[in-house]
Amino acid sequence: MKTHVKVLVVGGGAVGCGIAYHLAKAGWEPLLVERDELTAGSTWHAAGLLPLFNMGYATSHIHDYSVKLYAGLEAETGLNAGFTRCGNLRMAQTDARMDEYMLYSSTAETIGIEHQFLTPQQIKDRWPLVNTDGLKGALFHPTDGYINPADVTQAMAKGARMAGATIERKLQVNGYAWTGSEWIVTCEKMIEKGGNLVPSGETFEIRAEHVVTATGNHAQRTARLLGIRIPAIPVEHQFIVTEPDPALLKWRADGNPEHPVLRDADAKWYVREERGGWILGPYEEGAPARFPYEVPDSFRADLFPLDLERIEEEYMSMIHRLPSSEEVGLKDDFNGPICYTPDGNPLVGPAPGLRNMWLAEGFSFGITAAGGVGHYLTQMMTQGEAEIDMASLDPRRFGSWMTTEYAVKKNEESYSHVFILHHPDEERDAARPLRTSPAYDRQKARGAQFGQVNGWERPNYYGPVDAPADFDHNARNFRRGGWWQYAKAEAEAVREAAGLIDATAFAKHMVTGPGATAFLDWLTTNKLPKVGRINLTYALTQTGTTRTEYTIVRLDEDRYYLVSAGAWEDYDGDNLMKSAEDFMAAGGAFVAIQNVTTQWGVFAIAGPKSREILSKLIRDPQPETALSNKRFPWLSARRIELGMVPVNAIRVAYTGELGWELHHPIEMQNHLFDNLMREGEPLGLKLVGARAQNWLRQEKSYRAFGTELGRDATPLEAGLDRFVDLSKDFKGKAAMQEVGIRSKCVTLLIDGPSDADPWGREALFLDGEKIGRLTSGGYSAAFGKQIGMGYVRPDLAEPGTKLKVRMFRDLYDAEVTEDSPYDPTNAKIRVDG
Repeated sequence: MKTHVKVLVVGGGAVGCGIAYHLAKAGWEPLLVERDELTAGSTWHAAGLLPLFNMGYATSHIHDYSVKLYAGLEAETGLNAGFTRCGNLRMAQTDARMDEYMLYSSTAETIGIEHQFLTPQQIKDRWPLVNTDGLKGALFHPTDGYINPADVTQAMAKGARMAGATIERKLQVNGYAWTGSEWIVTCEKMIEKGGNLVPSGETFEIRAEHVVTATGNHAQRTARLLGIRIPAIPVEHQFIVTEPDPALLKWRADGNPEHPVLRDADAKWYVREERGGWILGPYEEGAPARFPYEVPDSFRADLFPLDLERIEEEYMSMIHRLPSSEEVGLKDDFNGPICYTPDGNPLVGPAPGLRNMWLAEGFSFGITAAGGVGHYLTQMMTQGEAEIDMASLDPRRFGSWMTTEYAVKKNEESYSHVFILHHPDEERDAARPLRTSPAYDRQKARGAQFGQVNGWERPNYYGPVDAPADFDHNARNFRRGGWWQYAKAEAEAVREAAGLIDATAFAKHMVTGPGATAFLDWLTTNKLPKVGRINLTYALTQTGTTRTEYTIVRLDEDRYYLVSAGAWEDYDGDNLMKSAEDFMAAGGAFVAIQNVTTQWGVFAIAGPKSREILSKLIRDPQPETALSNKRFPWLSARRIELGMVPVNAIRVAYTGELGWELHHPIEMQNHLFDNLMREGEPLGLKLVGARAQNWLRQEKSYRAFGTELGRDATPLEAGLDRFVDLSKDFKGKAAMQEVGIRSKCVTLLIDGPSDADPWGREALFLDGEKIGRLTSGGYSAAFGKQIGMGYVRPDLAEPGTKLKVRMFRDLYDAEVTEDSPYDPTNAKIRVDG
């Protein structure tokens, strides 16, 4: 057996074999080790469905790739993967569900996933066994279907071997050690004894330059061996198989085609044909998480007892939708563990804090994802990045603050939420509130309706404190919900008077030491600011795309304060630490990185009256000029005193108005909040949430990381040339220049429907041809119409270009506007006083 390899893949389920297959195709000759037999984990008892439907952009690409790959595996390997392309019919009982399908449709359109909309009558005409009572319609994927999980895994395993991979079974990993250049992986042979799999005592080491873990239900054991947190914990999933249904048998005997996979999303189940009967797979409330710390050695290809009472509602719903199934008995049942994560997306990418360690864990739809994950993870490993932005799946999106209990509660919630309405502004309630800034209770008392970012509670908007008892603050809609009027009023307050935004969730890092200046100059694209000044800048990937956006505040010659997106605290921290290590290993002077996120609270105050409000609180020998352009110019930072609170103030505003970010000791936050509200409210100061802020920043064409900025576009493609200093060398510069301009980021004003705004997932068209997509969307209070940002072909990025945007299956007029359509000269930001 090989003991020195370029890459070791740990785990022989569908995901592990899909990764080995693609790494082998890339010429890396992987070694895959599996502690039991291939498919012995969740793979063997999976239902094998291949749902193309997904509201995430990256995941939609992954699923689409998998389905296309599986269709050709038999021709390549000679093994039939059992792929049945019968289609997938997603039924809708409500208008809101149809709205969800229409939003998905636009996303699918940008990727090229084939789909159709059907009326209830069209459903009945094609599949008369389906009861269409109460349906509004359906979304149909004709290329969807199902596959035999074991067969597709074996086919990918054979394809991997054909391309140079080696696969070893009955080999358990017991330890990982990083030498600085390679991993030493301690393994032990496993043997069969009395029906159990037990250690043989025979151990040895494998040396690997890279390791990929795809350990499925054993992710918690993997996390312990690596000394990291992996919030992937299994949840019970049941499905039942019925005896043959005479009506179905007659339907097929009459020469009719197989039914598509049926999904009644509002009833929370899927159904497909199985040997003349039906398979029902529910996603019910109350399914428990299992093995929060480790899978017992005695648990192999085992199952849990069925709990029919827990799925009674879903079972009766199936009978309602397929009346012929009522008299059919149960033939078989399955209740096995399937891994979930707190947000339902898998963990794909670099392990936090570790070199050349790659995670592929937490797959609740592992069969569907296996091929695509193998493809895109291989791109990340062999080319530096995938061709699509994989940040939404990055393992570092979850912070180190996360605990086992948190993961259990959120994973159980993710399971029960598989078929809920996935609104773009979706907020889930489990394990909340957890991370709260000191002003949380004060904000809540003033009507704050909170969202969650990286565990932090953050106001989305402020509703009426005296709302009637039947007013549902949490009601969400694919169109303008009840919150919309309040967000609009907040946006108007910022433009007309002043708004106060809690930005405490911002990620904050200190970079210090004798090598700090040279390090940041190499890491980021822009010139470094002078002492007391700030700059907006970007860190790039190996392929020249945007890894992170930073606001850099230079506190001293070799002392910097970096502010970045709150959702990406550990992602940014991991990149800073690893980049600093690379810098020092290459001969650079010492650099220290410190995460200070929880030490500093942040309030952003913005609007034409913000200077007046702060002037009432500032303690300065010359308070009347302390905030003037001369003493406190735009894009500068100063330490000031607001009442008894020492504040590191930065003159910048994400809303495009005169404003400051007030970085303050977090333990003094309530004192500062009370003073700001006391002095500000008589002048029109209004508390403002994240939704209004998102609209306001689009009026200024401010790009946001995770939407306009990501690992699939360069800063030059994002139109951020002014923040890229090509006169200096920086990490990723050559790759960025080599990429060129494939598309351009633009801002559009949209004449859309009267009751809805774009969400940032919509396709853009010119003369019927798809030419781009939105990445952000919302409403512009300043222009009285919808607004959006997105990417188009470079030749269509000129202001005045007339395009169309798809919303709810209709095309609406959209016009490319100049960057920063609101106050393009920044006169309001620079106004003196």
